[in-house]
Amino acid sequence: MKSKDKDINVSQYIPIKNVQIHQPAKSDAYAPRDQIYVRKVKGVFQKLRQKMNFFFLALFAVLPWLQYDGHQAILFDISEQRFTLWSVTLWPQDLTLLAWLFILSAFLLFFITTFLGRVWCGYLCPQTVWTFIFIWFEEKIEGTANQRKKLDSQAMNINKFWRKALKHFCWGFFSILTALTFAGYFAPMREVFVDFFTFNASFALAATVWFFAFCTYGNAGWMREIMCLHMCPYARFQSAMFDKDTLTVSYDAKRGENRGPRTRKDVPKDVGLGDCIDCNLCVQVCPTGIDIRNGLQYECINCGACVDACDDVMERMRYDKGLIRYTTEHELEGKKVHFVRGKLIGYALVLIVMTSLLIVEMVNRSPVTLDIIRDRNELAKENFNGDIENVYTLKILNKSQKDNRYRLSIKGINNTKWHGEQEILVKAAKVYTLPISISVDPYELEGYMTDISFVIELVSDTDEVKLEHESRFFNKR
Repeated sequence: MKSKDKDINVSQYIPIKNVQIHQPAKSDAYAPRDQIYVRKVKGVFQKLRQKMNFFFLALFAVLPWLQYDGHQAILFDISEQRFTLWSVTLWPQDLTLLAWLFILSAFLLFFITTFLGRVWCGYLCPQTVWTFIFIWFEEKIEGTANQRKKLDSQAMNINKFWRKALKHFCWGFFSILTALTFAGYFAPMREVFVDFFTFNASFALAATVWFFAFCTYGNAGWMREIMCLHMCPYARFQSAMFDKDTLTVSYDAKRGENRGPRTRKDVPKDVGLGDCIDCNLCVQVCPTGIDIRNGLQYECINCGACVDACDDVMERMRYDKGLIRYTTEHELEGKKVHFVRGKLIGYALVLIVMTSLLIVEMVNRSPVTLDIIRDRNELAKENFNGDIENVYTLKILNKSQKDNRYRLSIKGINNTKWHGEQEILVKAAKVYTLPISISVDPYELEGYMTDISFVIELVSDTDEVKLEHESRFFNKR
């Protein structure tokens, strides 16, 4: 560097320091996660969670075994393209009903999340339920969290081998039972179990069962919180539904700080401490391994385990409970909480509208459908009587769960002649294919094409079902 006639030495004015840049070794670049040893905790919210888990797990296991009117009560038969729900059979033509159900479920989830946070994740999500079941197996076989941690640090021996083998056997067997039950929603339940355990299952059934067993074993046994932290999309967009009046598990920093250990006899204010004794139990019982004291985090599943653990510590220390509790951001700030607010009212109104539309759709749903297929080779022909004749194929779908007799007729043209059956018996949840032809005197036709309607009526003394389907009758040119 030059300034006028003098050379200036930069090192005289700017101190230079050699800095060594740490380059992590390749083995450190993708360090594996630390295994979380979830500590067992008892409390009000854990009892509630366990009872809810047991109820819905029992419901999941029992529902596909239930029978109704001689058939499986709930069966989503993809091969036959029909969904059976008790007395209702849904066909591809009824997919709008399923769409309404999915939309209604989504807005119900949004409503609950806005009001109560991620309680779905903490109390009802299958990933959480099955993870806690697998942790229960660990506790019964390998012991407490500290015992499991100590066991994993030991070299392989007989004690460690049989405990690990028994644990993975229980995980695997429960995963297979889960997969078989899940498959029972899509195939006859009795056949699924019998065929699988007698090795007579089809390739599709066996592949489905083993696939879902593998997924259950991997998700609940090995991946666990990884599903919640990195793979669950709900954790990513939940913040769009949260506001400062949403009930979430939160740590009261004003009351808890400064943290630190003390004896029961110490008064926190006298020793310059808050109510938090920094025992870290809230972290040890968390299934996702987070520290709730760091604030609201998307990894929190609102299971309330840290609330029960902290309340137990507060009770032992003779402090007031609720240092960690279900609360709102406004309450923590000392402001008024608005449980009834615009966003919540909006979701509630949408739920009411969606529910009403679903009810209307179900009420107006016809228990029978009629599809009309014309003869494409010849639209119209003249028969030996000199009448104009059109050929049709009628497909009658009986959506109900009982055999029904139907009567068919046509309107739109006078003095028509029906060639084929006009009264048919259609089995429950079956399609009846009926080829017919309609002929008419050409003098009854005013042009090349006439609008007509096929009418199908239920032959019954009690129920009244009538359906019309538009079609066309062609004249010869």
